Amino acid sequence: MFTKDALDNLILSKRTVLCVGLDTDPAKIPAHITGTIRQRVMEFNTSIIKATHKYCIAYKINTAFYEAMGAEGWQILFHTAEYIKSHHSQHFLIADAKRGDIGNTAERYAKAFYDEMPFDAITLSPYMGIDTVEPFIRRGKFAIVLALTSNTGSSDFQLQPMDDGKPLYQKVLEKFSAKFGKDEIMFVTGATHGTIVKTVRSLVPNHYLLIPGVGVQGGDYLTTLSNALNESGAGVFINSSREILYASSYEDFDVAAAVAASKYNF
Repeated sequence: MFTKDALDNLILSKRTVLCVGLDTDPAKIPAHITGTIRQRVMEFNTSIIKATHKYCIAYKINTAFYEAMGAEGWQILFHTAEYIKSHHSQHFLIADAKRGDIGNTAERYAKAFYDEMPFDAITLSPYMGIDTVEPFIRRGKFAIVLALTSNTGSSDFQLQPMDDGKPLYQKVLEKFSAKFGKDEIMFVTGATHGTIVKTVRSLVPNHYLLIPGVGVQGGDYLTTLSNALNESGAGVFINSSREILYASSYEDFDVAAAVAASKYNF
């Protein structure tokens, strides 16, 4: 089980905030890895994990890449999560599933990712309200609410002012942080929004931030880090996926991934 303070200590001891995104696309796996789709993806994933675990404190599995492979993809998702937890239990494991629904449905999602699979956290859409997040609040687990995402379409709603002049993302931060504590909830905040990340940190000084958008999407790592760190010098996961996974398309892909991951140490 994890707490906010335990995560802070892990970051400070390893001197990294890196979260490696396992958004594995079978079409991008190096050609020398052969076999069935399950064999290829598992060999690729385990090689990436072996190469990067020293340089990161978390892994984030984007479930869409596995769901797209059908029933077999769910098996690969399960076995990848199990591999991480059986070999590197000190690493925080995020299901990037972006779920969001009411009542019994939300409880089933929580059961799937917390009970049937060994995830420590799951990303959630806040659109349907606080009651849709409550089933994911468990001791030692974290709900990660989408507040300000890294895509260009985030301006369609998240940056729009409400009646009091505050943008919608701020209302999300205020509402959810008032209800759930630092050991229960985190917030997604896109690095592509630059100095707004600093505003987010000021609004939720004690909650963790999961930050996508560094690297391929254009967010600057050092600027984001300085804007997002909490008073303890931690409090943030900065996610990198493609920059690490596909650092090389040849037999040295794992070595190249390790080099790319090591650049996030501080």
